[in-house]
Amino acid sequence: MIQLNPEFLKKNGNPEFVVLPYEEFLLVQELLADLEDLQDLRQAKMAEKDSPVISLAEVKKMLNL
Repeated sequence: MIQLNPEFLKKNGNPEFVVLPYEEFLLVQELLADLEDLQDLRQAKMAEKDSPVISLAEVKKMLNL
């Protein structure tokens, strides 16, 4: 897990914004992109499991190879 060093900016005593060092921001961005990729992969695998499976031998036979 990455360690973040946020600075909280308040408005009327309530947290309103968070400021991160630029390098930490880049790490967070990269982790979010990786998470999105993982979610996409999981969705693709779920969709794929309902697809019919055709062996290479069957494909060759279908294509008269």
